[in-house]
Amino acid sequence: QRNAGSSSDGTEDSDFSTDPEHTDSSESDGTSRRSARVTRSSARLSQSSQADSSPVRNPPAFGAEEPVYSTRRVTRSQQQPAPVTPKKYPLRQTRSSGSETEQVVDFSDRDTKNAADHDESPPRTPTGNAPSSESDIDISSPNVSHDESIAKDMSMKDSGSDLSHRPKRRRFHESYNFNMKCPTPGCNSLGHLTGKHERHFSISGCPLYHNLSADECKVRAQSRDKQIEERMLAHRQDDNNRHATRHQAPTERQLRYKEKVAELRKKRNSGLSKEQKEKYMEHRQTYGNTREPLLENLTSEYDLELFRRAQARASEDLEKLRLQGQITEGSNMIKTIAFGRYELDTWYHSPYPEEYARLGRLYMCEFCLKYMKSQTILRRHMAKCVWKHPPGDEIYRKGSISVFEVDGKKNKIYCQNLCLLAKLFLDHKTLYYDVEPFLFYVMTEADNTGCHLIGYFSKEKNSFLNYNVSCILTMPQYMRQGYGKMLIDFSYLLSKVEEKVGSPERPLSDLGLISYRSYWKEVLLRYLHNFQGKEISIKEISQETAVNPVDIVSTLQALQMLKYWKGKHLVLKRQDLIDEWIAKEAKRSNSNKIMDPSCLKWTPPKGT
Repeated sequence: QRNAGSSSDGTEDSDFSTDPEHTDSSESDGTSRRSARVTRSSARLSQSSQADSSPVRNPPAFGAEEPVYSTRRVTRSQQQPAPVTPKKYPLRQTRSSGSETEQVVDFSDRDTKNAADHDESPPRTPTGNAPSSESDIDISSPNVSHDESIAKDMSMKDSGSDLSHRPKRRRFHESYNFNMKCPTPGCNSLGHLTGKHERHFSISGCPLYHNLSADECKVRAQSRDKQIEERMLAHRQDDNNRHATRHQAPTERQLRYKEKVAELRKKRNSGLSKEQKEKYMEHRQTYGNTREPLLENLTSEYDLELFRRAQARASEDLEKLRLQGQITEGSNMIKTIAFGRYELDTWYHSPYPEEYARLGRLYMCEFCLKYMKSQTILRRHMAKCVWKHPPGDEIYRKGSISVFEVDGKKNKIYCQNLCLLAKLFLDHKTLYYDVEPFLFYVMTEADNTGCHLIGYFSKEKNSFLNYNVSCILTMPQYMRQGYGKMLIDFSYLLSKVEEKVGSPERPLSDLGLISYRSYWKEVLLRYLHNFQGKEISIKEISQETAVNPVDIVSTLQALQMLKYWKGKHLVLKRQDLIDEWIAKEAKRSNSNKIMDPSCLKWTPPKGT
């Protein structure tokens, strides 16, 4: 027989009827105790069975194999919605006459008024809602999936109630760090240069560094927003008034604005007065590099305002990148590197080994490019390092400038270290360890201690698309000194020797694109200055300069020297640009920073 059911108060009877050792005397002795255990549920069962005319079928006796199903259906009126499957639970009745019976009754919360008093919760065991044995499993409900979902919901509620005592976890923005602080001395990190943020953590957004207050930044932000709205409204009006022609002439508003700008720039100050110079010098001596120099009266008010707008926009872009987590501020980025006599701030993350990537400062040998963890290790290494120049062949030398050709297959470790170093200053670089298919051309400057690294560019040994540069870098301490243009010129010099037309591999970094556009502009203006004919060919320019025709056309379009007129493409020889370039060349003092083809000792490699 099945075990006796538990009462509504959560207690459970022991099953003595299945034990053959118990006699009738023991049952007679416990008659009073069993009669006292008649529960409230059994009383309700008797009341509901008398009130309801529907028959209730008792389950079969012990040993029957057929499952028990309820034959009662709850009827609803036509005005009520579709009936919901009622919950069905086995209601076990206590023993009253020495034999047990079990009845299955359907409960519904909308059946009768007496049904509201029914206890719809299943009988609870001391360990919860789980049955005490396999025989206690309810098989009376025909909708098994519905019962399983109910049991699952109740178990989830019970588990949720067990965790209610736990405190809720506080959440913050991922990029927010309580230890972050503006590096400007005396700044409390309040305000922002853009006027749109309450706090800042970098010099680019520090109002104090830019000699402003937080309130002044907010006022300037409101003024900029107002000007942008007015400009957008004017553009929409111009677009509505214009006709859809190919070449659109400037509007009257644009012409007036151009005249206004020209008039404002005429008011540029010729020079600073003695009082202003003293004020600027005092500001510089007081704050040094911790504050931005005073910029008033150095140029026209219009140009100064343009510069301020560009500063605010750049600061806003940097703040967006920081909030998006693209600017690494954690411990996984190398902040500075000790490279020779320089300490360089890094710009991007480089995939150095984990034990080195977590260091705030990395120490590096400037000759063999080996990276180390501490100053002591670097000092001991420099005492033993025999390298004074890059490995490979020296193919160019003029004065103190030399270029070495390094094969990635023969000097793999050096080239890998060079790529890891370059990734600290390049965003789009993806080549780190697979260096064997590449040649590296390393430019150095020699002195009494050795050949110091200026920059380099890499080149595929067999390029299907005739790329003459895969990656190019000028070290930060040598930037803005003409060395980047020398590297570009040297790459095209190699293409001329190979009798090929070359082009850099895309995408270019921001600084790389600026350098290449400047070089292409200089090459084209020099060619047009020396050209005396009336008809010019893009192909001839490409063959003589080794510049790709696509790069030539894009540069001519940027200079507004390529026009389409009467079905023909015309190249306009703008003498004003040529004269400006000639005057700029005459003022340059770094005439020695030009690659001399006669100093190149190199033959193209024949297959590797």
